[in-house]
Amino acid sequence: MSKAGGIRIGVVGLGTVGQGVWKHLRARQPELELHMGGKFVLARAAVRHLDKKRSVRIPAKALTDDPMSIACDPEIDILCELMGGTREALAVTKAALKAGKTVVTANKALLCEHGEELFALARQNGAHIYFEASVAGGIPIIKALREGLVVNHFPLIYGILNGTCNYILTRMEREGQSFEAILEDARKLGYVEADESLDLDGWDAAHKAVIIAYLAHGKWIPLKKMPVEGIRDVTLEDIQWAQRLGFKIKLLALILRDFKNGHVFASVQPALVPGDMVLGNVDGVFNAISVTGDIVGESVYIGRGAGQDATASAVISDIIDAGTTISHGIRPEEPLNCADLKLAKPEDVYRSFYVRLSVKDRPGVLAEVAGILAEEGISIESVLQRPNGGQGLANLVLTTHVCTEAAMAAAVARLKRHKSLNRKPFLLRIADFAQRLG
Repeated sequence: MSKAGGIRIGVVGLGTVGQGVWKHLRARQPELELHMGGKFVLARAAVRHLDKKRSVRIPAKALTDDPMSIACDPEIDILCELMGGTREALAVTKAALKAGKTVVTANKALLCEHGEELFALARQNGAHIYFEASVAGGIPIIKALREGLVVNHFPLIYGILNGTCNYILTRMEREGQSFEAILEDARKLGYVEADESLDLDGWDAAHKAVIIAYLAHGKWIPLKKMPVEGIRDVTLEDIQWAQRLGFKIKLLALILRDFKNGHVFASVQPALVPGDMVLGNVDGVFNAISVTGDIVGESVYIGRGAGQDATASAVISDIIDAGTTISHGIRPEEPLNCADLKLAKPEDVYRSFYVRLSVKDRPGVLAEVAGILAEEGISIESVLQRPNGGQGLANLVLTTHVCTEAAMAAAVARLKRHKSLNRKPFLLRIADFAQRLG
C-alpha cells in the first residue's frame, strides 16, 4: 500500500456523477475496503465553485477550486477525473500520469480524442488508466472485453450506445409522434446533452465505439475516418415502414473485424434491427451491446447507459480495481496494441440496405431506379410503394440484398441526379448480420 493510512483518492469534478461517486464510496466504505483488500481515504475534491451547495457533505479543507493541485499532489494515489470536456481534463490527466498516478475517468471524449497519447504517457511513467464508466455506464462491457472474454477474437460487436436516441426512437414507434415532439420532451426530462449534436448526430455513440474498438482490437480509429450519422432524418414514416418489414429502427454502433485480411471497420448509423432479436426489444434509455467471440459465441449486455448511479457504479468499480492493484503491487494488463491494423475501405464492407425515395408518380420510374441499382451490382429484395399526398409524387421503399458500401454510395450519387426524384434518397443499413468485411 502506498500510504500507511490507506490509499488516498482525489476526485476532480463534483457534478452529478462526482457527487454520486463520493456518496456511494462513503456509504459503503467498509465493504468496499474488504473487496479492495485495504483501506482508502476520500482525501480531496476539486470543484468549480467552492460555495455551491451540494447533495453530499465534504469537509471544507478537502475542497479546492484548483484541479491541477490534486493532479500534482504527491499524497494522492488515485485521481478520479469527472470534469467533462477535454481541454482542462487533458491537462489534469496528463499531469497525473506524469506523476505516476493511477487515473480513473468516465470521459469518453477525452479518451476518444487523446487515448493513444494518454496510454503512451501512462506506459512511460508506470501509471495506469481505468475507464469502465466511459462506455455505457451501467454495463460492464470494458471488463467483459478485457477480462471475461480475453481468450476470444471478436469478428462482430454491435450495440445501442446512446440512451437519448433510443428513448426518442422508442417513443416515436410506440406513440406515433414526430421526432420534434419527442425531442422536446427529452429536453424537458434532461436526457439531451447541452450540445445536442453529441446525442442526435451520433457523436456520443461514436466516442464509445472508438473506445470499444480499441479494447477489442488494439486500434484507435480516428473519428474523421468513421461513418457517423444521427437520427434527425428518421421520420415517423420510416418507423412505420420498418414495422411493416418486421424491423425496428435503432441508432447502432457497429465494429467489424476481418482477421484474415487484417481489416477493421467501425460506424455509428441508424439501422433496421429485426424485431425478434434481443437488441430490437431494448427500449427507452437503455443501452445494449452484443459481442460475438470466436470461442464463446454471442453474449449480450443490457443496462442503463447513463445517469448518476449507473455511471457512479462503474467509476467506483474502477476505483476499487485500481486500489486493489496498488494495495497488492499488481501491474494491471494493458490493452493490446495493433496499430498496424488497416481500416476497411467502403468496397470492403458488405451490408444490405433500406432506401426511401420520393419520386414522380409516373410509369417507368421504378424500372429506372432498379436499372441504376443493377448497374452498380445491387439486387433488390423487396419494394413497397404508396402515393405521397396526392401531389403527383409517390414514396418508394426498397430493401436490397447484400452489397458493398461503395456500390451503394455510387448508386445514391446517381439517384440524386435523377430527374424523377423529388428529394435526395434516405438510406438506412439493415442489421441482418450478414454484414461482413471482404
